[in-house]
Amino acid sequence: MADVLSQNEIDALLKQLSSGELDVDDMNESQSVKIKDYDFARPAKFSKEHLRTLEIIFEHFGRLLSSNLPAYLRKNVQVDVMNSEAVTYSEFSNALSNPVLLGIVNFAPLQGNIIVELASNLGFTIIDRMLGGVGEPLERARDYSEIELSVLERIFAIFVDLLREPWQNVVEIHPRLERIETNSQFAQIISPSEMIAIVTINVAIGNVEGLMNICLPFITLESVMDKLNTKYWFSTMQSKNEENYDEVIETMINKALIPIKILLGKSDISVMDFINLQVGDIIRLNSHVEDELDVYVGNIVKFKALPGSSESNYAVKVTEIIREE
Repeated sequence: MADVLSQNEIDALLKQLSSGELDVDDMNESQSVKIKDYDFARPAKFSKEHLRTLEIIFEHFGRLLSSNLPAYLRKNVQVDVMNSEAVTYSEFSNALSNPVLLGIVNFAPLQGNIIVELASNLGFTIIDRMLGGVGEPLERARDYSEIELSVLERIFAIFVDLLREPWQNVVEIHPRLERIETNSQFAQIISPSEMIAIVTINVAIGNVEGLMNICLPFITLESVMDKLNTKYWFSTMQSKNEENYDEVIETMINKALIPIKILLGKSDISVMDFINLQVGDIIRLNSHVEDELDVYVGNIVKFKALPGSSESNYAVKVTEIIREE
């Protein structure tokens, strides 16, 4: 913050200007600053609104990880978005240690790649669980073997597939894992001076916690920057949900398995008769051959039907649909 001039300093400055000791033009030339043009339609860096929207997107991604990873790791997984920030790529790459676990992801149809960095302790915990261990990290980090990288590639592929849904409200993406790098020098996807957004996510697998960093270059997201705002994101999400809600519910119901049973009839017998039942004994029911039978869907009577056969199987022919509120 610039110093505030006292009244005496102001009077002395005015006196020098009036006497000609100071020239205003010379002062302007000596203090001129080169101004760089700024295009507000195509910003050169991420705003707080952009970063907040990215956090919302990856909070959705975190919920998907929490529900999907336990099926593979057979262990509780908790995922929380910590923060997001805009830095240069050199700041991100210089902070990486070796060996490091980097997933290079093609973010088609957007230009370029993004990077998913996973902490080494999480990497070895995942390997241990996938190979039947209890899920403990190594005491000292080391290079990954080819077999271990193959195991991790399967988990990274799951990460990448789960990115589709959270980004649907912004753009329809088809991400693909290109490769896994363990040396940061081989992951120079953009110029070191380029701006990137980093979303930091805390991942807990059982009692083991570590960080996952998602590196999103500006040049990759440049074409959708105008859509990276919470107003657009929520409005798109609402319209898509209204359009697809009925269809999704119908599809889920159509896939549901429900039990169906047909009641042939009822009969009352004594406990002694029940105990002495033998193969070939006949139990007389309270229904006739020509009577319609009740067809239960779950525990609710939904149809009336007549008994019969279809090829070599017992069957019923539906004669009436019972519609009740």
